[in-house]
Amino acid sequence: MARTFPLERCRNIGIIAHIDAGKTTTTERILFYTGKTYRIGSVDEGTTVTDWMVQERERGITIVSAAVTAEWKNHQINIIDTPGHIDFTAEVQRSLRVLDGGVVVFDATQGVEPQSETVWRQADRYHVPRICFINKMDRVGASYEYCIQSIRERLGANPIAMQLPIGVESSFVGVVDLLTRQAIYWTDELGREPEVREVPPDMVDEVEAARETLVERICELDDDLTVKFLEGEPISVEELKAGLRKAVIANKAAPVFCGSSLRNKGVQPLLDAVVDYLPSPADIPPVKGTHPDTGEEITRPADDQAPVSALVFKIVTDPYVGRLAYFRVYSGTISTNQTVLNVVKGRRERIGRLLRMYADRREDVTEIPAGDIGAVLGLKDSFTGDTLCDPQFPIVLESISFPEPVIYVAIEPKTTADQDKMAEALRKLSEEDPTFRVRTDENTGQTIIAGMGELHLDVLVDRMLREFRVQANIGKPRVSYRETITVPVQKVDYRYVKQTGGKGMYGHVVINMEPLETGSGVVFENKIFGGAIPNEFIPAVQKGVMEAAESGVLAGYPVTDIKVTLIDGSYHEVDSNEMAFRMAAILAFKEAFQKGSPVLLEPIMKVEVVVPEEFLGDVLGQLNARRGMILGMEMRPGNAQAARAMVPLAEMFGYATELRSATQGRGVFSMEFDHYAPVSASVAQKILNS
Repeated sequence: MARTFPLERCRNIGIIAHIDAGKTTTTERILFYTGKTYRIGSVDEGTTVTDWMVQERERGITIVSAAVTAEWKNHQINIIDTPGHIDFTAEVQRSLRVLDGGVVVFDATQGVEPQSETVWRQADRYHVPRICFINKMDRVGASYEYCIQSIRERLGANPIAMQLPIGVESSFVGVVDLLTRQAIYWTDELGREPEVREVPPDMVDEVEAARETLVERICELDDDLTVKFLEGEPISVEELKAGLRKAVIANKAAPVFCGSSLRNKGVQPLLDAVVDYLPSPADIPPVKGTHPDTGEEITRPADDQAPVSALVFKIVTDPYVGRLAYFRVYSGTISTNQTVLNVVKGRRERIGRLLRMYADRREDVTEIPAGDIGAVLGLKDSFTGDTLCDPQFPIVLESISFPEPVIYVAIEPKTTADQDKMAEALRKLSEEDPTFRVRTDENTGQTIIAGMGELHLDVLVDRMLREFRVQANIGKPRVSYRETITVPVQKVDYRYVKQTGGKGMYGHVVINMEPLETGSGVVFENKIFGGAIPNEFIPAVQKGVMEAAESGVLAGYPVTDIKVTLIDGSYHEVDSNEMAFRMAAILAFKEAFQKGSPVLLEPIMKVEVVVPEEFLGDVLGQLNARRGMILGMEMRPGNAQAARAMVPLAEMFGYATELRSATQGRGVFSMEFDHYAPVSASVAQKILNS
């Protein structure tokens, strides 16, 4: 089967942004103008292609990322529409891991918002080149200059204005393309046929000044163009585009475009920019991986003839066809009935039906070539982050790391008939979503589910009811605390000895324990020399340490940010075994932990509240009352103020209602997890008593 489009004419892009910036609306317009749909879907009416889940249509938000494929100017564009809500951050992270470029959408009235910062940092981490689209230019308070300034200041980026808006707020009718000095107007209702005209006379001087700045900024990024610019030689539009494309792919610049997706203005130039400036799979460096046995670094080029390597980035349970695995092919070609190796699990998998996804609709294909994104049915052992490759040429690609859950609730089935169905539903949902964890509390026997926020767990419970027909009762949300020590503890000596009639038990360990910086987790180091403990018992000691760290001493919360060093010990020829050393390690850990002045840690959230100026005093008072630390204030267009603060998650339950009543429903807030911090003694006492 020949490629429909050569590799250079393929684009894998994501639409990423803060909540309500207009990602899904923009995606809908792209599908309409590329001829994929015949009528424009609306988020408010629940008729969009990419928000296909019932919960998404009811709530008007994106919950899961959806993949669609479109064609524009003889290029194939694979688009992933991602959620904006922080609770579904895993969807954005896994999408960015497999994409080559991103379109970051900003609200023209708000500029850079908290979640815009988060997705921008995630894109930086995976070195994803971006272009910016300032949406909602027709709204009251829209400001193109303010948005570009906030991208420069708050994201530390290098935004380059490619257009100037014609008219502002309700009089916004089109844009001027600064490279070609042409005005583009959208006059018909659907915006299908943009009209190219002369620049309006009153804007000529402004356009010339802006174009000079643009040319200068592009020339700064390319040595050859700099020489031409300084020598005063004419530079063609093609040369400027080529120079800018190189800079975007190297993450040195972010071209900025503007429009109003809801009013069908500005989307076609954005599609042109995707084709002109964002990389094809051939433009990005060959993917790097490691050999599973030797650990040496291997690279794989984006070539159909190279050995196969692909990364599974998402699992979806479909009620009709079963388990779908989305994957990105980095090299080689994956075809039906092929056998591939899942290196991470060490299992071979047979490729069943291959699908090209179009949100929740699908089309059967026989192969997916290098640089493309597809889905496969029938993989048994492959999960998010696993590498599929040619069994003859194994390679492990970098997996996807996800944040830890910060909130948990107890869940129980309403009837005994729901018991087994619930276990199955929770298993399938946790396979789909890596930030959703399920465990059984050893002390109470309850099933505990943990996630990224109240909305996250709310949606998952709703899906259990609708998709899996499971009726369940939910407890109140609880905060996921952690425990750690504050002072180092030296030489805790523990002997585990048990004499019964037959063979006894003997394990003896000496450990040091020290606190580490935030985010280090639990580190185990073995410093035994001279065979004080035989090598075969060391893994048992490590296992005991990790097991003890799962539930701390203060209140049974997981332990974090400590290092345990095994420095000495002894063994008995007959009575020593793995079990004895594991028990010795567990009990030594608990003893050392109690001596280390243990403290409780709580999740601290980064909160941003945007309110009309007259309510600022009340809102700051509320945040202070919730143990918040105010970081600063910032003016926003439309006489609004944005207050930024760090507030413990435990204090944020029910805040939405309180904020609404204090601001006559005009205040909005967003929050995301930032770090764990020690709890004050008085608060810790309350938590331990409860």
